[in-house]
Amino acid sequence: MELEQHQSSEGSFLDTSLDIDPVSDAIGAEIKGIDLALINDQTFAAIHAAWLKYNVLLFRDQTISDSDLVAFSRRFGELDESPPNENGVMSVPGLPEILILSNVIENGVAIGSLGNEECIWHTDMNYNERPPMGSALFALEVPPKGGNTGFLNMYRAFDALPVELHRKIERLTIKHDSTTNSAGFRRVGSEEVGDIRTSPGAIHPIIRTHPETKRKALYLGRRRYAYIPGLSLEDSEVLLDEIWAHTTQEQFYWHHKWRAGDIVVWDNRCTMHRRDDFPQSSRRIMHRTQIKGDQPH
Repeated sequence: MELEQHQSSEGSFLDTSLDIDPVSDAIGAEIKGIDLALINDQTFAAIHAAWLKYNVLLFRDQTISDSDLVAFSRRFGELDESPPNENGVMSVPGLPEILILSNVIENGVAIGSLGNEECIWHTDMNYNERPPMGSALFALEVPPKGGNTGFLNMYRAFDALPVELHRKIERLTIKHDSTTNSAGFRRVGSEEVGDIRTSPGAIHPIIRTHPETKRKALYLGRRRYAYIPGLSLEDSEVLLDEIWAHTTQEQFYWHHKWRAGDIVVWDNRCTMHRRDDFPQSSRRIMHRTQIKGDQPH
């Protein structure tokens, strides 16, 4: 257990007493005994402090509505509307801030995005000039097997860089391709990638500084169709493979096994995540919000 205290404008301390249990040595913590539909400003201040410390927060046994999910997410900042994915825009009716992630097909039509295949390590919407600050994911239905989500600590991956690799990448950028999503599906309106050096997508530094914690972290986005400007295609591929081999070591990540009612909130500026595949015969329905962010520096 960890007790968080915050000072009010009058100078007295308000005890918010969060029950926090780290979920691994690498990243993440569970906050217990909180109904996210009922929190006040003081409790949220403690939640936000824990988020910056642990990078990923887990809240179990939540029964909140979609409107409550939007209201909680909005405490972190302004929200993005659901982006078009392989099935178009799959948002909750009346709540464009919520993207439906699901493999469920009703009357021959997919109700959500990403299906049941593996989703590779990635940072959400890294291909935008201003990627989201963070995301909240609410589990409504989960499969009995598979569909777990891994979260990777990009602070730790940066801190553990070998000296020579650090030297190679400290002033380099990555062009983040925008044509496919984390499951490998081509986005609506995107064309097949020919030359990855000229495919569409934003360019961001490989090493970024978190705007709130001021800590440095690796910012890789996703491996597919990535390119390091200024290098030959062959040299870019070799160096990206070296960076990813270092970053995706098991010591830097934690895998979460979902239960219905779980909400996980992660800091998109200093984490990556991935999803295991699961049987198409099993149902998985998740609702996701994203908090707007700034351009990585």
